[in-house]
This record gives sequence, C-alpha cells and structure tokens, in this order.
Amino acid sequence: MKHTNHNYRDQAEMLVHALPYIQHYRGATLVVKYGGNAMIHRDLKAAVIQDVILMTCVGIRTVLVHGGGPEIEAMLQALGKESRFVQGLRYTDEETMEIVQMVLCGKVNKDITSLIQQAGGRAMGICGIDGGLLQARRFRAAGEDLGLVGEIETLDTSVLEGILDSGAIPVVSSVALGIGDAAGHALNINADIAAARIAAALGAEKLLLMTDVPGLLRDVQDPASLIRAITKPELEALKREGRVSKGMIPKTDCCVLALDGGVKQAHIIDGRLPHALLIELFTDERIGTMIA
Repeated sequence: MKHTNHNYRDQAEMLVHALPYIQHYRGATLVVKYGGNAMIHRDLKAAVIQDVILMTCVGIRTVLVHGGGPEIEAMLQALGKESRFVQGLRYTDEETMEIVQMVLCGKVNKDITSLIQQAGGRAMGICGIDGGLLQARRFRAAGEDLGLVGEIETLDTSVLEGILDSGAIPVVSSVALGIGDAAGHALNINADIAAARIAAALGAEKLLLMTDVPGLLRDVQDPASLIRAITKPELEALKREGRVSKGMIPKTDCCVLALDGGVKQAHIIDGRLPHALLIELFTDERIGTMIA
C-alpha cells in the first residue's frame, strides 16, 4: 500500500494529540465494566482486548470486570433449566448458582484472560471469591427472597493491588464469597455494581461502563440527543423529570455509586463502536456520557 507524507503526518499528529491524555492517565487506575455486544462479536471483542493492552502499555492500571448474562442464559437453556424472576431480578437457586459460577468464573473469565494473553498482554483471571475480594450478604428486593443473589458488604482489594503492581490486568468475574446466613455459598453479584464498588475501593480515577446504547439520551428515540457530559445534580434532576429511561436507571445509579465512593468520573460508553475505550480516553471525541 502506498503511503504519502500526508498519511505519515496525519498518523504522527494523531499520536501527538493523544500525548497529553497519556501523560494525564499514566499511573492512574481505571475500572472497565465489559459487557454487551462487545463481549459477543468477534471484531468488537478483539478491539476491546487491544484497547486494554494499549492502556496498560502506557502506564494505566486497568481492571476489567465482566458480565456474562447471555452465556449464562444459553447454558441454562441447554440444560433445560427455566429462569424464574422476582420483581424483574433472576431468582438464583443452588443449581442456577452452580451454572453461574461455572460459566462466569470458568469459561467467560478464562476466555477473556486467554484472549489478552494471545494478543501479547498479561492478565490474571480471578473471581470475587479469590483473596476475599468481594464478600456479600444475601440481597432481598423489597423483602422478597432472591436466593443466592448478593449485596456486597466488604471488599479486600489487596489481591487486585498485587496483580496491578505486577503490571498485569486483573480480569474479574462478579461472584462473591457469602457471609452471614450465606456463609459457605457463592453469591451472584450484579457486574455493574461490582465494577462501581471496586472502582471506589481502589480510588480509581474513572469507571467506564460499556453498554449497547450511545449513552444517556435526552430523548430515548433520538440518538443525536446524546448528553456528552452531565453533573450528578443535573442527572438527579433528569431522573425526577422522568427523562432517564428505565434501562438506563441502573447504569446511572452505578455511576453515582462510584462517584459517591470517591471515583472522579464515570462514563457510560457505546461498546458497539470499535476501540470505544481509546476514543473516549485519548481523543477530544466523547462517544458516550461522562458523569462527574
């Protein structure tokens, strides 16, 4: 392929333009919640892996927290296990929890870890049980029993700090160690909430939630109405006006949870766009919503 001086100049300018951002984030801790289409489609998956490795190479301490809802659902169906929901939340009995643990901590976690290794990065796959990272009590929704669904009580980030200090990328699945009346059980934790709590416990500069939507929209029907930056009070006002869609409420709640815990900024970004993380971090383009 023929390159002109113009091509080279454009490429050099792109790198120089990224320099202030790289300098700013060097040594900072960022927590990425990885889920949605970016976990399913091969090209998007490869782009996320490349982004995370590049972030680590320029000195960003990057933690990847992943979900795995579609994989869990597929395994439940394959085994003929019917899902039961209580107030919109999946009831997790002993058998379902075994499948959740097997899929999340086993297959999905190790697949992501393996992809990072194959692409030239260093990763360590762990779940919330390892090193007592996440300890949780049973979560009850308005008094309703959800089975082995957990609410994080305590975090011990020493295992994460050790992995980050070694220059590797921790890949975390959101299964917690049960305490109280759940002692001896693994508990299923919402991955967005786990990412927000981990970001706060690590004193992270940013939490980045990868989703299947452009970000927070003023009009749900209009992708062009993307809100690129919003403060916490402005967000609360939008919620009171009923202008935050139902599906976006838990995402924004997780962002607020992280901010309340001391995280400087939380981002909801469109994981359907290749290299969404690099564009959001290292360019002036804002491809999602930043809450600060």
